[in-house]
Amino acid sequence: MIGFIGAGITGTALAVRLAQHGYQVIAVSSRSLSSAKKLAGRISSCQAYNEPQEVADTAQLVFITTPDDAIPEVAAKVKWHKEQSVVHCSGAHSIDILEPAKQRGANTGCFHPLQTFAGIDQAIENIPGSTFAIEAEEPLLGILKEMATTLEGDWVILKAGDKVLYHAAAVFACNYLVTLVKVATDLWQTFQIPPAQAIKALMPLLRGTLSNIENVGLPNCLTGPIDRGDMGTISRHLESLEKQAPPLLSIYKELGRQTIPIALGKGKIDLQRAEELKTLLR
Repeated sequence: MIGFIGAGITGTALAVRLAQHGYQVIAVSSRSLSSAKKLAGRISSCQAYNEPQEVADTAQLVFITTPDDAIPEVAAKVKWHKEQSVVHCSGAHSIDILEPAKQRGANTGCFHPLQTFAGIDQAIENIPGSTFAIEAEEPLLGILKEMATTLEGDWVILKAGDKVLYHAAAVFACNYLVTLVKVATDLWQTFQIPPAQAIKALMPLLRGTLSNIENVGLPNCLTGPIDRGDMGTISRHLESLEKQAPPLLSIYKELGRQTIPIALGKGKIDLQRAEELKTLLR
C-alpha cells in the first residue's frame, strides 16, 4: 500500500502510473487539500488527507514528492514506524535528508525520474521509458528496481556523493537546452523573424539532432563547422556575433571549445587543426 505526501506534477504522474500498473495507491496529502483531492480523484480507492501524518499512518511505502526544500521538514515532523519505507523523488538530494525517518526505523530511499515535467498530463505520458535514479538499501532497493521496470523504464543506482553532479548533468541536458534554443531564436530576431516562427523552423533540426544522438551516438552524431574544422565559417560567426550580439560571443566560444574533443574523437579533425580551433576560440 502506497501513499504520497505532495500532490504536484511529479507526485501525480508517479501515483497515476503506479496505480495503472496495479500498485495500491491509497493515500495522498498536500499543502492544499484541494490538490490532494484532485490527485485522489484520478485513482480508485485513494483517499485525500489534510496532514502528512495521516498518510504515514495509512501507507507502508510513502513517497515524499514535495518541493525539495520541504523534504527535510516532512521527514522530521512525521512519526514514522519501523519497517516502513520512505522515499523522496529529488534529483539533487541524497537519502541523507531522510535521516529522521531512518532513525525511527524506516527504510529510506530515493526514486528520481530522469524526465522533464512541464504539466501533469504531459508528465503522466512521459513517465514510461524514463530512467530512474535509485538510492536505497535492500529490501527497498529491490522494490524500487522492480517499480522502475514495471513503469517501463530503466534504472541506475547512485551513491549519495553522486547526486549533485547527476542533477547538474540533467540541467545541462534539459534546462540549458531550452536556454540554447532561446539564444538561437533571439539571433533570428536580428533578421526580423519572430520567436514562434523561429522555433517552428528550428524544431526539425532539433528533432534530427536528438535522433542522431540516439541512433548514431557520440561522437559520430556531431556535425557542423567544428566537426569539419571550418576555420573560415567559425571566424565569420565570431565577427558577426561581436558586432550584432556581443553577449553571446563568450557562450559561442566556450561551447566551441567543449566541442573540439568531440570532433577529435570522431576523427574528422587532427591535433593540429584542433589546436588552431582552440586558438581561434580562445
